[in-house]
Amino acid sequence: MKMMMKSALLGLTMLGVASTAVAQDTQFIPILSYRVGPYAAGGSGYFGGAIDYFNLVNATGGINGVKLSWEECETEYNASRGVECYERLKKKHGGASTVEPLSTGIAYGLLDRVAQDKIPMTTFGYGSANAADGKVFKWVFPVGTTYWSQAAAMVEYLGQKVGGLDKLKGKKIVHLYHDSAFGKEPIPVFEALAAKHGFELIKIPVAHPGNTQQSQWLQIRQAQPDYVILWGWGVMNPTALKSAAKVGFPREKMLGVWWAGSEEDVIPAGDAAKGYVSAAFSAPGTNFPVMQDIHKKIYGAGKGNLEDPTRQGSIYHTRGVVYGMVIVEAIRKAQDKFGKGKVMTPDQVRWGLEHLDLSEARIKELGAAAMFPPIKTSCADHEGSGMVRFQQWDGKGFKPLTPFMAGDKALVRKMVDESAAKYAAEKKITPRDCSKEG
Repeated sequence: MKMMMKSALLGLTMLGVASTAVAQDTQFIPILSYRVGPYAAGGSGYFGGAIDYFNLVNATGGINGVKLSWEECETEYNASRGVECYERLKKKHGGASTVEPLSTGIAYGLLDRVAQDKIPMTTFGYGSANAADGKVFKWVFPVGTTYWSQAAAMVEYLGQKVGGLDKLKGKKIVHLYHDSAFGKEPIPVFEALAAKHGFELIKIPVAHPGNTQQSQWLQIRQAQPDYVILWGWGVMNPTALKSAAKVGFPREKMLGVWWAGSEEDVIPAGDAAKGYVSAAFSAPGTNFPVMQDIHKKIYGAGKGNLEDPTRQGSIYHTRGVVYGMVIVEAIRKAQDKFGKGKVMTPDQVRWGLEHLDLSEARIKELGAAAMFPPIKTSCADHEGSGMVRFQQWDGKGFKPLTPFMAGDKALVRKMVDESAAKYAAEKKITPRDCSKEG
């Protein structure tokens, strides 16, 4: 909680805008961050990690000599403020190369805008899953994995726990979710998998910010489910863990979304969090070579972005570092095609995002072996992985329970294509012919 307060106080001092010294010959990236409010821990850790990695790249010569620059705008995780920040920054410093709002609500608000402005938007592990169809969503990249892929992997994991997916028949699974676009996003996949495997899905919303859940846990106690999937964010998560302890629901039978699987989610819950399992799409820790470089070259030089340096290597911090790697590698890929040592246009960065090939070998070269799974995108596939792993809190740290794994990818992709086709029809978008894309 002290970390959250420190992040909030830091955010209050920079509520307007913070930036690096920006030159016109740099690759400019607007930062739509949130360092105040109930979700400050996530925003400060994630964007802190991204900025730390950008600083590391700059300190080691840039991308073939091209330095990165950024300007930060506080969104407070508010959709309208997020759109305002995007509009404020998109044309500054020579124009935005790409944008990452870290908010499903803000991403929804920017879907049409980024397509009109021709600025690629990443939604790294969140947002609208149908954007994985690059034929329809040319400018949106849910790189790595989506909520739909995560939902399918969760069901796969629970199936493994009970001895097979067929053993889920007759089970009760609660979807306890943040009552927002974020919380509602996985419901179609859960419903489809419930119909396929015969388990009962009980949907229970929690109003923002989620610090009151008495009625929800009374409902859970009465339903006596086999598992509770916690699709929470911010203060909702430790509140859910403490509420589960009060009603006697086993924490090892709770399975959290990856935004409910950070140190800030479990430490405030104390002993009530022990045994809790969550999803993840990257691994935490300070032993990765890239994290050691950040510690020595950035924090050692007094340039670290985290207000609390002890958060280095935490879930949110490392996740932000991985996002930074994805963006840098997309720019590097674009330079390979359009000219090394040049500032890339937004469309060229979009091409780079669409041709990512982060193999295990390349990830190892970046000093991040086993930190995240391989990602290979294409015109048709803007997700590029769909892999998830599961981890358990033992009271001191998160321990891996599984390797990176996937759920029912065929079902998810079918749903992605159907949803994207519906969106294209509503918006009168002609899907691209990927056979004609270079």
